[in-house]
Amino acid sequence: QVQLVESGGGLVQSGGSLRLSCAASGRTFSNYAMGWFRQGPGKERELVTGISWSGGSTMYADSVKGRFTISRDNAKNMVYLQMSSLKPEDTAVYYCVTTQRSYSGPGGPYDYWGQGTQVTVST
Repeated sequence: QVQLVESGGGLVQSGGSLRLSCAASGRTFSNYAMGWFRQGPGKERELVTGISWSGGSTMYADSVKGRFTISRDNAKNMVYLQMSSLKPEDTAVYYCVTTQRSYSGPGGPYDYWGQGTQVTVST
């Protein structure tokens, strides 16, 4: 059974940084793309970033390009989201995701979701 557990969320001031972590279990994650979605208050869920199974390809939403960096450690079954220059509009619940399709690219589709971690950016 695939399980994704996020951590690292919290309250940060505008301009600050946070690093989210996602611990994956239940299968060999090195064969699967992973990513992060977010859903802000009153907003639709948005694919923020994704990373291919090998780590060789990534994608980012325009709203976070140059500020967020996704990475993965396949030996540890971990994926990370380094967030810098945070803005109040980054406030959202952030979800770690993965796909059921092996050897896939970073853009999805994604099938499995974690429970989410709250990120709040204050002005």
